[in-house]
Amino acid sequence: MIKYSLNCKKCSYVFDSWFASSKEFEKLKKLKLINCPKCDSLKIQKSIMSPRVAFQAKEKQENKSRKLQEVRSKIKEFQNYVKKNFEYVGENFSYEARSIYYGNKKFKKGIYGTASKKDINDLKDEGIETLPIPWVRDKEN
Repeated sequence: MIKYSLNCKKCSYVFDSWFASSKEFEKLKKLKLINCPKCDSLKIQKSIMSPRVAFQAKEKQENKSRKLQEVRSKIKEFQNYVKKNFEYVGENFSYEARSIYYGNKKFKKGIYGTASKKDINDLKDEGIETLPIPWVRDKEN
């Protein structure tokens, strides 16, 4: 389907109409089946039309923004779950993870905190499984 803006040469009335294709428009015009809704003239021509590119770009940006907000909201829900159900150990994550793994410490809850990539790799080499989780800082919300 294609939408054309049409002009009546007789009365200068401008109107829009949908066609199956540009060839369909030409076919209907030759058969004299396109007329002006105002004066009934058959002297109709297509106007120059601009595509909806700017509108579509804005719409896509709005969709991206909305999806980003949805993702942030889900991450925030997950963060709240982690905060309620796990013990925050901050920068001591590697130390506390090793203490639990080797049986030196017991926590009633699981733990979460921060660790460098090197620390995470070292823990992995020792057989201690960790899971990175997405985190959105409060000031970014």
